[in-house]
Amino acid sequence: MERTLSIIKPDAVKKGVIGPILARFEEEGLRICAMKKIQMSKRVAEGFYAVHAERPFFGELTEFMSSGPCVVIALEGEGAILANRRIMGATNPAEAADGTLRKLYADSIGENAVHGSDAPETAATEIAYFFAGTELL
Repeated sequence: MERTLSIIKPDAVKKGVIGPILARFEEEGLRICAMKKIQMSKRVAEGFYAVHAERPFFGELTEFMSSGPCVVIALEGEGAILANRRIMGATNPAEAADGTLRKLYADSIGENAVHGSDAPETAATEIAYFFAGTELL
């Protein structure tokens, strides 16, 4: 079994689509093994996205991620990382396949509804950033 982190971002939380997104994960065979609704501070967002600190979009990204509540979720399943990335769709919602979460719920590249880990090492680091081992059930 593989684990991955997903975040329902502030734009999707504000739209009230937490339920449909969670249902989609389960319909696609992913199991929720930890979940919580949080409000990231700017500092927490900067720590989480530190890998992008030198990129031009870093400030905008961390400002957005700390602009409202989000839901952090540890998902588990066979091929969970790739499954979640397929469910999310392309970063740019205009390029995302029909039926993907970003096509359905995202407004722009910057406010694109969901985050998902891109590799096993990243997933482990990202999950540990938000969840203690005892929270992963």
